[in-house]
Amino acid sequence: MKPEQQPSAAFVLSDDRPAGEILRFSHEAMASVFEVYCVHADAAYARQGAEAAFDLVDRIEQEQSRFIANSDVSRISDLAEGERARVSPWTMECLGIARHLYELTGRTFDVTLGSGWERLELDPGELTVRAGQGGARLDLGGIGKGFAVDRMAELLLEWDITHVLVHGGFSSVRALEAPPDREGWLLRLTAPGGGRVLARISARQKAFGASGTQKGEHVRDPRTGRPDLAREAAWVAVAASGETQDDRSPATVADALSTAFMILPADQVGDLCARHPELEAWLVPGPEPGDPTDEKKDDRPRLGLRSGSKLT
Repeated sequence: MKPEQQPSAAFVLSDDRPAGEILRFSHEAMASVFEVYCVHADAAYARQGAEAAFDLVDRIEQEQSRFIANSDVSRISDLAEGERARVSPWTMECLGIARHLYELTGRTFDVTLGSGWERLELDPGELTVRAGQGGARLDLGGIGKGFAVDRMAELLLEWDITHVLVHGGFSSVRALEAPPDREGWLLRLTAPGGGRVLARISARQKAFGASGTQKGEHVRDPRTGRPDLAREAAWVAVAASGETQDDRSPATVADALSTAFMILPADQVGDLCARHPELEAWLVPGPEPGDPTDEKKDDRPRLGLRSGSKLT
């Protein structure tokens, strides 16, 4: 699968960073381009750390891609009623977060593609997944890049590479410490299709997720199976202090919530933000009924919602 050329909605690193100050390393995985931007005195050491992080992404893809025949996800999807599959600790962790966010979003974020979490039994202690009646289908595409970005950030911290920003296709972003003499990593929030800049952000100890549609695409509500498009794009930021266990997977959460926020009504998104500090969302409404053109879509009103607490 070729890497995506232009995400439908994204956070883009600002072009006004000092030339040569920031090291950049790239790698293709998960149909995207993953990159590490960092500031480090030893460029060779930083490259080794980035390559180790990219190796980790490849391992996660081998375990969690539904397009790989013997991946954990494929084997779970193939289970008959009563059968069990042993999975990696990473897959079990990702599934646990996905199930929690399924409940948090009122079943709007659903990696079982509507087949139902009640058909799966997770046993974290034994690292096994058991299929119930009818089995279940799995697709971690709405959470997998964020999960990989979080694991990359952890590894780079173990390497003592701390002034770093990691992203997967710029739809999943994790900013750790900012470059020296800066308050944060400068990001631009861009409209679907890479158009107008909607906001500029200085990011430090934050994770971001972005979801959107290109012209002609549809978003299906897993609760109904219908192509219900509540909006054209959604961006989510999850703050992380970098000091507690609760900060382990903010990019995973942001990735999943940006998908759910494409469907959830704005009042429900606002309620979720109000109940969870350190969460921020930006929403671009979809076309109005009967609107014959989307030429002025960048001029539609945008809703910014913020408050905060840890979501995992």
